Amino acid sequence: MKSNKVFWLVSLLFAVALVLSACAGDGEPNEEPEESGTEEETNNEGEGEEAGGEGSGGDLTIAIPSDVVSLSTQGSNDVPSSNVAENIYETLTVLNEDQEVEPGLAEDWEEVDETTWDFHLREGVEFHDGEELTAEVVKMNFDRLVDEEIGSPRAFLFEAVESVEVQDDYTVRINLKYPYAPLLANLAHNGTGIMSPNIIEEDYAQLEEGGDVDAYINQNPVGTGPFEYEEWTPGEKLVLKRNENYWGDAAKLDTVTFKVVSEQSSRIAELESGVSHIADAIGPNNVSRVEGMADADVLQAPSVSLSYVGFNVQSEPFDDERVRQAVSMAINKDEIIEGVYNGVGIPAVGPLAPPVFGYDDSVSGLDYDVDAAKDLLAEAGYEDGFSTTIWTNDNEQRVDTAVAIQNQLKDIGIDVKIEELEWGAYLERTANGEHDMFILGWSTVTSDADYGMFPLFHSSAVGDPGNRSFLENDELDEVLEEARRETDPDARQELYTQAQEMLVELAPMIYVHHQEYLLGVNSSVKDFGINAQGIYQLRDAYIEE
Repeated sequence: MKSNKVFWLVSLLFAVALVLSACAGDGEPNEEPEESGTEEETNNEGEGEEAGGEGSGGDLTIAIPSDVVSLSTQGSNDVPSSNVAENIYETLTVLNEDQEVEPGLAEDWEEVDETTWDFHLREGVEFHDGEELTAEVVKMNFDRLVDEEIGSPRAFLFEAVESVEVQDDYTVRINLKYPYAPLLANLAHNGTGIMSPNIIEEDYAQLEEGGDVDAYINQNPVGTGPFEYEEWTPGEKLVLKRNENYWGDAAKLDTVTFKVVSEQSSRIAELESGVSHIADAIGPNNVSRVEGMADADVLQAPSVSLSYVGFNVQSEPFDDERVRQAVSMAINKDEIIEGVYNGVGIPAVGPLAPPVFGYDDSVSGLDYDVDAAKDLLAEAGYEDGFSTTIWTNDNEQRVDTAVAIQNQLKDIGIDVKIEELEWGAYLERTANGEHDMFILGWSTVTSDADYGMFPLFHSSAVGDPGNRSFLENDELDEVLEEARRETDPDARQELYTQAQEMLVELAPMIYVHHQEYLLGVNSSVKDFGINAQGIYQLRDAYIEE
């Protein structure tokens, strides 16, 4: 076979690295098809290599299923936006391919005490508009991240932060409310990416005149990354160009075009005809078709993501956990994985994928049991079933999953109507709680359970930050809060095991599977990859003539 498959056995090694790094205070969602926050590979120090050198160049086109939602690092929590932001902006730390924290815009850091961290910035780093990276600029970005007027869906990344101080021109101090193990990993999330002070000031200015948050930034994104913004035609394409003055090793590609092609079959046709070099989310059923192409290969890689079906637990009848448990037990996940995903991926028992720190394979989920599901429904007063709706965006596997669930729930008397929404509207309306059931995904981009559970289930994260199930449970909140304050990895693991066991009973969602990414890649594209968080690795990629 021509597929470049990375086995789950390799990805399991990530967990080992995370346990070790957590001792030193190491910490997306990503949504969209599955919403990132994400990490980029470490940039090397030194002068940028000369553009257009050996093994470089080319105008790369990637056919993507959904458009970017925002070009502000703080404006969205979806994978398409993160894939673009990853290349425009940079973070203080980064995660390498083993999920270990390494220097980014901060060349080093020190733990002054258990609630105080100093980060020393690289000197001589410039934004695309010529402004210099300084401690004041970093503070400006972090203060904006938690500004209630901005209302960033990624503010939860700094929930543990008390304040940010400038120590000198290139030293930033972060004061924590309590010891917080995932801090360094959270700082690698592109939601903490550093934007130019100019665009922050301009955005605040237009906001004071009655404009929308991020309106200026979305048209003028400026960071320090290896690529610069060139143009964006919403719904059609977004183009980046190489940053010729990059502080590290320059990108090899001349441009990257993210082309919105919503239909899976059309993305395959784009790859087959050579119009696009890469087709994302090709779907399990198209693997053999791509493998049969003379000039394309399948890139298959594991993920730290979860595909799930969420309930609105504050809406009848899903405000009764017995109903949620019944629906969960009536769903045959193996049938969905085989029938919809062609066997690609592994069944999910809970929210965390095996490589994520905090995962516990001893926690048992709700087994498929139709008779028990009927008994629970009757106990809850729904012996004759009920009617409901399930929402999805236009992702083909999600639509097929909705159809499978619609058919399976007929067996316990539940009539399900499927509604398909445009991506932006889908995120907005599920964040507002207008839904009954919905299909979505989450990528634990920091590979730490805090990110995989706190934004999905803590009551403070209801809505846009990630908790679209609208679950509010004081006992679970306390466990998740204690776990993020605990720095001993063994004690943290015990707390996350407890939280996962609680979620079995609370049943805020059906955990379907942990997917594997499937992309079609033209043979001329070299050194392109996708990491476990679903983020394209573009800085070293080029097109071979």
